[in-house]
Amino acid sequence: MTEATHATESTDATESTDGHEAGDATDLTTGGGEVDLGRMLRALRRRADLSQRELAEKAGVPQATLARIESGRAANPRFRTVERLVRAAGGEVAIDPSSPTSVPTGPVPLVPHDDMRDEAGRRYPAHLDVWPVHEPRDWPGAWWAEWYRLPPERYPLPLPPAAYELNRRYRDNRRWCEEVRRTARVRRVIDADLADTCWRFVAELPSGELVGELRAHERSPHLDYGEWYPGQPEREMVLDGVLVSARHRRLGLGRRLVTALVTEMRQAGIDAAVALAENYGIELLLACGFEIEARRPAALRLSPDQRRCR
Repeated sequence: MTEATHATESTDATESTDGHEAGDATDLTTGGGEVDLGRMLRALRRRADLSQRELAEKAGVPQATLARIESGRAANPRFRTVERLVRAAGGEVAIDPSSPTSVPTGPVPLVPHDDMRDEAGRRYPAHLDVWPVHEPRDWPGAWWAEWYRLPPERYPLPLPPAAYELNRRYRDNRRWCEEVRRTARVRRVIDADLADTCWRFVAELPSGELVGELRAHERSPHLDYGEWYPGQPEREMVLDGVLVSARHRRLGLGRRLVTALVTEMRQAGIDAAVALAENYGIELLLACGFEIEARRPAALRLSPDQRRCR
């Protein structure tokens, strides 16, 4: 079960991840060119998915010390203390002879909600995924109570400014979904074995793993109907099928595949497309701009044990 709250850690801890990726680098320097140790440690904790308490225990440093460093209250923390914290969070310390500043090597993830504060002015935990709450649908606590259907004047509780995910399994899955959405590539396959009238699009990950596919073909309506009707297009697209692997569904890949098809067929001068769909496929096509034609059948099925019509 998903848990969310608007409370903060007992120390200066509150940070989030609104739509930014864990691999994004961020500027960790202050206006004077010095490293912002607090911001750096929060970013490293986020990448390692560690709370203040977990990082402090792993580094053998009191949590109060880590809290003072992250909040900027520790003016001159000992280098050995900072090094232990950085290494415990999976970072490395590099000494640049041309600069007195010590910095962690490698890209450091951004903490997207680093500037967000709760009612007490504290940051949200850096390692959690925090999102602002604008309406009850943004707060899981309202989902379970189902009072998001009520008018604002009847809300039993005030909405918190933000919520975050406490369950690590849900959090990891959320970040995995964001990574797939960011890195998945949709492209058209041009193959000598494909006829000119056959269209194929694939969705694949950077590793080359195929996670989605769309197939379609062109046809001539006036040849199909046997005669020409005024206003009838000379070419139209028939959508044969859209398939996304079970694990990667509901991540927008099916819509991206259909959008890629519509974009390229219009560039080729084809404005009409037809498809047969049922269940979630209908919702997908409607979201991509298709319309239901009542005069055409939606789906037909013939079962083996069905009696033959006489």
